[in-house]
Amino acid sequence: MSKSEPTSSVADLRARAREHLKDGALTSNYGGDVTTTLKLLNDALATELTCVLRYRFHYVAAQGIDSEAIKAEFLEHANEEQAHADRIAERINQLGGKANFDPSTFATRSVTEYREGKNLVDMIKEDLVAERIAVQHYRDLVRHFGEKDPSTRRMLEDILAQEEEHANDMHDLLVAHEGAPPLDS
Repeated sequence: MSKSEPTSSVADLRARAREHLKDGALTSNYGGDVTTTLKLLNDALATELTCVLRYRFHYVAAQGIDSEAIKAEFLEHANEEQAHADRIAERINQLGGKANFDPSTFATRSVTEYREGKNLVDMIKEDLVAERIAVQHYRDLVRHFGEKDPSTRRMLEDILAQEEEHANDMHDLLVAHEGAPPLDS
C-alpha cells in the first residue's frame, strides 16, 4: 500500500460511519485527545470573549482628539474577536463538546486579562499586550495540534494571522501617539 492510499477499506469506512452516527464529525481516526482539545478550545473561547469585552469597552470609553479613528479600530477588532469566538464555539460543537460561555469563568480560563486603561494610550497598550499574549498562545496551540487535528490547527492558524494583524494595528497606533520606537543599533 502506498502512502497516499487510505488505511481503511471502503466497506470498513462505510460500516463505521453508519455505526457511529451519534459521534457527528468526530471519527475513529481523530488524532488528538478530545477532552484536552475541548478544554483548550473552551479556554481559547474565554480568551476571545474577554478580548471582545475589552475592545467594546475601549470603543465606548475612548475620548480625545484622535479618538474617532481609534474607536473605529477598537470596534473592528471587537467584531473580529467575536468572529473568532464563534468559530471556536462551532469547532467545540463539531467535536461533540459544549461551548462554555459562562462569563463568571472568563478570568480563570482566559490567557489575556480584562484591563480597561486610564486613557486612550493606556487602552491601546492594554490591547497590544493582550494581542501579544494571544499571538504567543495561538502559536503554541498550532504547534500542539500539528497533524493530530488539522482542522483545528487550520482554524487556529487563521485566527493567529488576524491576531498578528491586530497586534500590528495596536503597535502602529501606539507609535503614532508616542513617536517612532528607537531603531536597533
